[in-house]
Amino acid sequence: MSFVKNFFLTNRFFYAMGGLVVLTMLSYAFPLLLVVVKAAAVLYAVLICIDILLIFNRSIAVDVVRDVAPVLSLGDDNPVNLSVVNRSRVKLGIILIDELPQQFQIRDFTIRMKLSPGERVENKYLLRPLSRGEYHFGKVLVYLTTNFGIVKRRINLPRETTIAVYPSILQLKKYELKTLSQTATEYGVKKVRRVGHSYEFEHIKQYVRGDDYRSINWKATGRRTQLMVNQYEDEKSQQVYTIIDKSRVMHMPFNGLSLFDYAVNASLVISNIVLGKQDKAGLITFAEQPKALIRAERSKVQLKKILDALYREKEDAVEANYESMYMTVRKFIPGRSLLFLYTNFESTYALQRALPQLKRLSNQHLLVVVFFENTEVTAHTSAQVETFEDIYTQITAEHYTLAKVQIAQQLRQVGILSILTKPENLTVATINKYLELKSRGMI
Repeated sequence: MSFVKNFFLTNRFFYAMGGLVVLTMLSYAFPLLLVVVKAAAVLYAVLICIDILLIFNRSIAVDVVRDVAPVLSLGDDNPVNLSVVNRSRVKLGIILIDELPQQFQIRDFTIRMKLSPGERVENKYLLRPLSRGEYHFGKVLVYLTTNFGIVKRRINLPRETTIAVYPSILQLKKYELKTLSQTATEYGVKKVRRVGHSYEFEHIKQYVRGDDYRSINWKATGRRTQLMVNQYEDEKSQQVYTIIDKSRVMHMPFNGLSLFDYAVNASLVISNIVLGKQDKAGLITFAEQPKALIRAERSKVQLKKILDALYREKEDAVEANYESMYMTVRKFIPGRSLLFLYTNFESTYALQRALPQLKRLSNQHLLVVVFFENTEVTAHTSAQVETFEDIYTQITAEHYTLAKVQIAQQLRQVGILSILTKPENLTVATINKYLELKSRGMI
C-alpha cells in the first residue's frame, strides 16, 4: 500500500507511451515498422522495471532540514533555509514541496534540483508574514527521480513546527545598532546636534573646535593652562510612553500591513531605543476602553513585557474613546512624561472631536501625535491627467492631502507636537523625533 501511495509516473513516461502509440498506428501503413515497435515496447518495459528497482531501493535516502528562526518578524522578509543532502549512491533529480503556513496562501511552492551522491545543497527563500500569531509549518514532500526519469517516488518527511510571529524583531535589532552606535550615520536615523544643556555632568575634557564655549571650566583651565570644557550627558530615567489607538481608523492596510501593525512595530523599536538611552519605557493601548497598561520601567524584563503585550493586541472595529484614554493616562502616569500617540485623523472634523482631550494631555505631558499620510491617495496628486475624471480624482486627492497638512498645523497652533509620516517611514520618524526632543532637553 505504501508503494502505491508513493508511486507516480512522470511526463517522460507519457511522452514515450504516446510515441509508441503513434508508431503502432503507422505500422498499419508500414508493416515492417511493427517489429521495431514491439522491440521498443519490450525495451521500454525493461527500463521501467529497472527505474522502479532503482528508485524504490532501500539505499535511496534523502535528508532535508528546515532552518527557521525561533520567532518571525511581522512585516519583514524572514529567511528560511532548506538543507538537502543526497545520502544515496546514485544521482537523483529532486522536487521539494515545503508545506508553508496557510496564512501565506502560497500553493505552488516548489524547489527543483539535481544532487550527486553525497552532495549537499542549501536552498534559501524569504517569507513576509502580515499578521501576528502562530504559523504552522507542515511536512516536507520530496519527489525523487533517477536519470531515467520515468517513474517518481514520493517521500514524506515529518518536519512540522509552529513558529510565532512577533512584532518586528529584525527592525528592533537594526535600529538599535544604528541609534546606539557612536559611528552610525546610515540613512534614516540621524544624529541631532545638541541645542541645549543637560544638567547631568559626565566629565571634563580638553576643548576642541566646535565645543560650546559656554561650557568652559575656567578653574580647570587655570590649573592645566589650556582650555578645558565640561562634558554633559543626556538626562536619564525619563518616562516615555507609547499610546496606540487600536480603533477602526487603524485598520487601513498599506503594503499588506495595517496602520495598527506599523504602530506596533514602531512602538517595539522606540521602546528598545528608550531603554538603551537609560530612560523608562511604557505602553498603553486603547479603543473604546484602555487595554494593555504597562507602567514605564527600566528593568531587564521590560522589553519582553512590551513585546508580549504587543503580540497579543488586535484591532477593534469601534470608535476611539479619547475621554476614557485621557482619564486612564491621568491616573496611570505619575509625573510629566513623553507620550507618543499613534492614531490617524482622516479629516479636521475627526481632529476636533479629539482635540479637547489632546490639549489636556499636552498641558500635563509632552505629547507627540503621530498620524499617517495616505500614500495611495497622495500618488494621485502627481499622476498624469488626461480626462475630466482624472482631473476630478487629482483635485480630490490634493484636497485630502491638504487636509492632513491642516491637521498638523492645527495641532501646532495649540502647542502639540506632531509627526505626519508615510506608514513605511513611521519607525524612523519616531526615533528621530525622540532623539531630537532628548537632545533639546525637552524631556
